[in-house]
Amino acid sequence: MDNHVKTALIASLDKFAVVSGNESLQLEERLVEIFSKDLGFLEKVEEFDEAFNEYPAFEPLREVFFDLLMINFFANDVKKLEEDYLESDEWADIEEETIERGTELLNLLLYINECHDERIKPELGDFLKEFLLVEEDEFQDEFHIYEDLISNQQLVETSIEDIVSHAGMIEIAEEMEELFVPFMAFFHQPKVSEEVIADLNSFSANKEFDIAVYTLIANFNKN
Repeated sequence: MDNHVKTALIASLDKFAVVSGNESLQLEERLVEIFSKDLGFLEKVEEFDEAFNEYPAFEPLREVFFDLLMINFFANDVKKLEEDYLESDEWADIEEETIERGTELLNLLLYINECHDERIKPELGDFLKEFLLVEEDEFQDEFHIYEDLISNQQLVETSIEDIVSHAGMIEIAEEMEELFVPFMAFFHQPKVSEEVIADLNSFSANKEFDIAVYTLIANFNKN
C-alpha cells in the first residue's frame, strides 16, 4: 500500500470518527488490509464496497475513498503489472465499468503527486490552468465542472469562515458541490492545520465530511 495513501486514509477516517462520534478502527484495519492485498482492481473494489456496506456510518466517505483506492492502484499495484497495462483493453474495460465511481478528488490527488514530482507547492491557479487546462478550448468540460473554483479563486486568500459562508450563497456544480469547501480549505492551507480543522468544525454545515476530506488531502500532500 502506498504510504501517502495510507497516511491520508487513516488520518481522514480518524477525524471523521471523532467529529461524527463513531468508532473507525475496525473499518480502518479492514480498508488497509484491502488496499494492501495482491488483487485485481475490480476485486479490490468489490471488497472495498463490502467493507463500507458493513459500516454505514462512514458512507459519506465511500466515493472519496474510492479515489484513494484508484490512486493506490496507480502508485503501487500497477508496478506489479505489465508496463503498458494502463493502455490495455483490460484497463479500458475497468475504466468503463467504474466510470460512475469516485469524485473530482482524484484529479486533485493526481495534481498533488505531480507537485511532489516537480517539488512545487500546490496552488489553485496552477491546478486549474496548468493541470486541468481549464482555459483550453478542448477542456471545456473541466471548465464547467470547476467554474465555481475558477470564479472564486480569491477565497483562498480569506478565511475558512468566508469560504464556508460563500459556499452557502452560490449555486455550485453538482460534481463540486460537496468538495468546494475542502478543496478551497486545502488551497487556503495545504499543510495539515488544526486551526483549519477547528474552523471547519465551527462554521461548516457538513463538518464531518469537510474535515475528513480536508484532512485526507492535506495528509496526502505530506512529502
